[in-house]
Amino acid sequence: MREIELSDDDVQILNTNKGLRALLSRKPYNIEKAIRYVNYEKKLKKLQVELIRMQHWAIDENERIIVLFEGRDAAGKGGAIRRITERMNPRHLRIVALPQPTEDERSQWYFQRYVMQFPKAGEIVFFDRSWYNRAVVEPVNGFCTKEQHETFMNQVNDFERMIVESGIRLVKMYMSISKREQAKRFEEIKNNPLKQWKMTPVDEKAQELWDVYTEYKNKMFEVTKHGKVKWKIIKANRKTSARVNVINHVLKSIPYDKNKEI
Repeated sequence: MREIELSDDDVQILNTNKGLRALLSRKPYNIEKAIRYVNYEKKLKKLQVELIRMQHWAIDENERIIVLFEGRDAAGKGGAIRRITERMNPRHLRIVALPQPTEDERSQWYFQRYVMQFPKAGEIVFFDRSWYNRAVVEPVNGFCTKEQHETFMNQVNDFERMIVESGIRLVKMYMSISKREQAKRFEEIKNNPLKQWKMTPVDEKAQELWDVYTEYKNKMFEVTKHGKVKWKIIKANRKTSARVNVINHVLKSIPYDKNKEI
């Protein structure tokens, strides 16, 4: 067994209730993971205080904010959104994860149903997947035509320019995981009765279509690098560090009053 050197701070962490719970909650016991998790929870709590401060500022200043999450299936988008929003005022935020479009929506301008979800004054909207479905998921799975995909790619930069110029603050994040990590997470989902509902027919084909997803993802990045709003790529193989990095990026992207009382 590998010897682990513990600092005095590490020992203090393990001697707390949180430290003991983190250590004993999973087998085999892993001291390093337990310490890392307790430190993560401390960071998360501090960051959530800042998110509340940011939200207060947005409400007082009538700001409109969109935070958009993209990434492969099982990349942790939903989990990151939950950690961002769990301490915030639910009356002034919305989480949007749109289902498949209806027949009426299919006959509309593609962006129309997303525009209907845009924030009002003082509101933050989190998109768990967004209009970028048409950049990657739809063409990979045959849910749109080649022409529809090309039209989207020709319009998306102008669409986002109009969003920003209208005064809405737009933050875009892409959560990136490895093929091996995705396979591992799919297996965990399938074996967990509380999570099995997350597995969709699209998810079932994600590993098989990995390289095709990569091709369309790269096309998306190539086209949108000329746009008004840049992507922030979040390395998400480790969920805890990904969540911290996501929140840090949101806070850095919004010029809220960091001294505002809450």
